[in-house]
Amino acid sequence: MRIAIIGAGMAGLTCATRLTENGHEVTVFDKGRGPGGRMATRRVEHEGETFRFDHGAQYFTAREMAFQTQVRAWEADGIVAPWPAAKEGAWVGTPGMNAPIRAMAEALNVQFATRVSALVRERGGWRLEGEGLADASFDAVVVAVPAEQVAPLLAGHAPDLAEDARDVTSEPCWTAMVAFEGRVDAPDTLTDEGAIGWAARNSAKPGRDTDRECWVIQASPRWSRAQLEREAENVGEELLAHFARAVGDLPPVLFSTAHRWRYAKCEKNDAGALWDAGLSIGVCGDWLSGPRIENAFLSGLALARRIAG
Repeated sequence: MRIAIIGAGMAGLTCATRLTENGHEVTVFDKGRGPGGRMATRRVEHEGETFRFDHGAQYFTAREMAFQTQVRAWEADGIVAPWPAAKEGAWVGTPGMNAPIRAMAEALNVQFATRVSALVRERGGWRLEGEGLADASFDAVVVAVPAEQVAPLLAGHAPDLAEDARDVTSEPCWTAMVAFEGRVDAPDTLTDEGAIGWAARNSAKPGRDTDRECWVIQASPRWSRAQLEREAENVGEELLAHFARAVGDLPPVLFSTAHRWRYAKCEKNDAGALWDAGLSIGVCGDWLSGPRIENAFLSGLALARRIAG
């Protein structure tokens, strides 16, 4: 089949990889400028300096055999490494958190900067409409985006799947990215410090530039929800103030910015993946499995198996 996958995060790319291995012709579409999703890495050029921040997921773990096997393969390729400073069994992408996603995308047909706004049923198949799309017709469609973005795409064609997505709530997360002139006198990671849910010395992760003192400061879900619609600049300044209260005096700031993850962490779900064989529409993502990166992988894998089956 010719299959379109909307979303180039872990779930979508895992599903695309397995379907391609099964002989299907797969095209992946993503509205972003590059791969990553919530495993994103931000590269910033500022006043002649280059700073990098893993501003989404900070690490991942591998509990299930299928994902452990994949992680070992990534380790052999040099694109992941253990990071025990986070916790026992923690892994990160190297040299950035998005390294595994980039490697998966490079082996597939992925069209970035392409926003799919609608699905149109025609002649037993599907046509995709949206920004940056040419005439794109497919036998089947997989939607691999956050639950809150699934419902608008599927409501007119697969109301049951859309309703499943509407029932899911994701927690937001405001994230500050800060580069300092000198070293911050603090452990490499901090958790649950008032408004701060997590903070990490990004430059301490394996494979990073240790000459740059770069920090990622993520607010707690409760604090993020209360500040959800504020301007990023103001939120970033306030998070930095909370960080200073937690660790003490800070070195001069070279660069800072903030990013709002409106759909950062989903609740636990046991569905795994959804596939309507009659409509040839499938849905996968961590919101169908659980909030960890491994859940997204397993969801994409499960959907590929259902389609193949």
